[in-house]
Amino acid sequence: MRKTAIILLVILTAAKVSAQNWDINTLSKINDLNGTFVKNYSKVLSGTTPYVAAGIPVGIAVYAGFHKDEKLFADALYIGSSVGETMATVYAMKYLSGRERPFDRYPGKINAQSYPCGSSFPSTHTAAAFSLATSLSIRYPEWYVIAPSAIWACSIGFSRMNKGVHYPSDVIAGALIGSGCAIINQYVNRWLTELIFHPHPPVH
Repeated sequence: MRKTAIILLVILTAAKVSAQNWDINTLSKINDLNGTFVKNYSKVLSGTTPYVAAGIPVGIAVYAGFHKDEKLFADALYIGSSVGETMATVYAMKYLSGRERPFDRYPGKINAQSYPCGSSFPSTHTAAAFSLATSLSIRYPEWYVIAPSAIWACSIGFSRMNKGVHYPSDVIAGALIGSGCAIINQYVNRWLTELIFHPHPPVH
């Protein structure tokens, strides 16, 4: 029994070290892509995340309000609440994980373009991007929505690594959280939409 426990401990330790090595080695290769176009692309694209993630659902809601379009407003509610739930989940996980940023952990190996504070895990920008992309694709399942949304979300993840502020595992986790929240929120949003647009009269 004791030998089995020791063997398992050795295997788990080796797996952890291997995963950590993959994380930093992959990040180092992406971070080393330092051409002018790539760096500017990452800088500009990364900066679009909060504006696009908030602006699209707000824009849809405003348009729906002007045109009194209940379905479109319900879409805006779903997309916006998906991003909101994603942010709440991500910040809770950041608080619990407390993971050191790669540029702090490996100052001689990772060159950062910016120095955000807070935990590295998971990637907030990536989570928001994938939440928006997934919810848009669910509501509007057309190739001209799905393809640009997916490309933009993946590019955000790449930009966060190229800027040296996130590990690949941070980005992967962010993508899974964002997509997962958007998928789960379909069911929550049905109840919310019914409550807002079709409230049941009180029973006397």
